Amino acid sequence: MWLAVAALSVLPFAFFDLWYFLRGVLVLLIASSEAPVMDVLREQTVRGIALLQDIDFLGHMNNSRYLRECDFARFSLYVRNGLFHATRKLKANMVLGAATIRYRRSLHLFEQFKIQSRILCWDEKAFYVEQEFISCRDSFVCATMLCRQNVLYSTPDKLLQFLCKRKVECPDFPEEVQLWIKYNLASSARLKA
Repeated sequence: MWLAVAALSVLPFAFFDLWYFLRGVLVLLIASSEAPVMDVLREQTVRGIALLQDIDFLGHMNNSRYLRECDFARFSLYVRNGLFHATRKLKANMVLGAATIRYRRSLHLFEQFKIQSRILCWDEKAFYVEQEFISCRDSFVCATMLCRQNVLYSTPDKLLQFLCKRKVECPDFPEEVQLWIKYNLASSARLKA
């Protein structure tokens, strides 16, 4: 009987990435318990540590783990600045449309880091978000990610107007974001051809 109970306990971990969903709930609870951030453009920070499940054969954090950590950091950003609530109220959704990450230095086992996330700008379809992995040891930016967070069934302007109760002006697009958008458009055109 104990063997059957043990086997049934292991099944969710074997067939589903249960830790991902448990961590998502934990991120939601922590972000909800923190003070809300009224400025949607304000940079926000979450902390992390490279654990055994994050490490690859070379002894440093696996490339895919950076992307997963960015997912959780964006989720925290949207809960704290109110965009998560606004998307739910307006029956909208947000999905990652594009991401580019640049690795500058490895994060090693048990190295503590922080992820600083901020919305840079937006257009009629998406928010553009920058996320940086910063080592707590020496404040070195170990990786930087730029992503396009597509808004489905609404627009960034409508979400922000609902959230802020006024029209919010978009900041100027940084040059690297403009170049990145051009790259993505060229890539899309090539794939459509």
